[in-house]
Amino acid sequence: MRILLVTGRLAEPLVRKYGQGYDVFVTPVSVAAFLTPEMIAGYLKKGGIKSEDYDLILIPGLVRGSAQSIEDELGIPAFKGPRNAMDIPQTLKAIENGFKLSKEVPADKLFSINGLKRVEDIRNRTKDKCYIEKALKKPWNVLIGNLPVGRDFPARILGEVVDAPRLGVEGIVEKALHYLREGADIIDIGMIAGETNLDFIELIPEIREELKENGFDVPVSFDSLNTAEIEKALSYADLFLSVDAGNLEDLVTEKPVVLIPTNQRKGFFPAKPAERVEFLERLKESALDLGYKAVIPDLILEHVPHLARSVTAFQLYRGRNPDDVLLAGVGNVVELYDADSVGMNALLAGIAKELSINLLLTTETSAKARGSVRELRRAVDMNLFEMPKDLGFDLLILKEKRSPEWSFEPAEKVVEARERPVELEQVYFRIWVENGRIWVNAHRGTKAVLTVVGDEPNAIIDTILGHFEISPRHAFYLGRELERAYTALKLRRSYVQEVELFPDFY
Repeated sequence: MRILLVTGRLAEPLVRKYGQGYDVFVTPVSVAAFLTPEMIAGYLKKGGIKSEDYDLILIPGLVRGSAQSIEDELGIPAFKGPRNAMDIPQTLKAIENGFKLSKEVPADKLFSINGLKRVEDIRNRTKDKCYIEKALKKPWNVLIGNLPVGRDFPARILGEVVDAPRLGVEGIVEKALHYLREGADIIDIGMIAGETNLDFIELIPEIREELKENGFDVPVSFDSLNTAEIEKALSYADLFLSVDAGNLEDLVTEKPVVLIPTNQRKGFFPAKPAERVEFLERLKESALDLGYKAVIPDLILEHVPHLARSVTAFQLYRGRNPDDVLLAGVGNVVELYDADSVGMNALLAGIAKELSINLLLTTETSAKARGSVRELRRAVDMNLFEMPKDLGFDLLILKEKRSPEWSFEPAEKVVEARERPVELEQVYFRIWVENGRIWVNAHRGTKAVLTVVGDEPNAIIDTILGHFEISPRHAFYLGRELERAYTALKLRRSYVQEVELFPDFY
């Protein structure tokens, strides 16, 4: 196709580099973001561009407004390109493959929207009633409550509400709704180790009902090693974690159970992968002989320094038992490693994809594990495709896929920055984050005279400036701190005024 790339003066070298082989029209405006479609149409007409010259015009993605006015003026289809010149090759390739660009949405953002739409298309296909009925006839799929699970469905995520009896119904529902909105498929009710809370189990129907009232009719799993608790919960939950050699004969049920290679009563756990696999296979055979209908093995994913051997156990078991639905507790690895959870969750989800592990259990108990459910959900979505790369969406949060190549020439006069003494003012501000919002107290002396709350730094600073007269330096300080608080909220980190968000590392 004959495609014309439009840009500003500063971006011209990059646009020519990444758009090699295509014509480039450079407008007399330095920064492309300052262009408007109407300006572009005027410059193109003045430059002698006619309708027969090109099949398509690609304008910078940072231009505000619709490219329709350019098409109306010149008679050439015009669309938004990417916001960064480095994404031009991907955009041109997409056009060649028939990808439909937008006149309003930048191409790179459109790729993300399109990638996530493909995810929903895949998920919607697996929600079809006929598809589910056919899939459930195969031995490698099982129904947990109303949720089909197995090889023919995306991996399902269990969000564990740890020590649930201590939270009460309201606390459990709040935590469960958070997990479900983040992407969990099953709510796991975690009991308290070493305690017996039989009365609490009778509250599970109430928890279910409240979740339904909030739009979530999902399975509930029950997580306990206490035989008396599991036995009572058999009438209330849809899935049971965990049954082992110590309580196998006491808990026979037609509902799905997770079988683990231990005997908790005797303190037995086979560490070696081959022994673990053989023990669990014998346990599964015994369970089926006793009358269990749906057994879901869990080889137990151990934390470092035993992660490799447990992954080996999963791999060995999967090779010998290709039709079993498997569960892995990935949260155990993340919680016991002082490293960012994003990459770990992505890698563990990738291993689960390779080994066809169909259920992933996680929690967000500690601060470092916050966001794990959403991270796992994104990783599972990425693994719906052959390669989790160049999908239009990703799990790059603190790092970036490519570094922009922007650089500018300094002015003839260059001065070194120097800080000046700060003059104290009558009013000062204390900033904090709470409940997903930014809060600011304005103080005179020791008294807070006004509280401003908001979601976006510009709105907060504008409101403050509407109530108080402060110096430009003070306003700049507030803007910097508000942006830091906003960044902390986006990254789900804590925020303390005047304290750096990130320690020195690199």
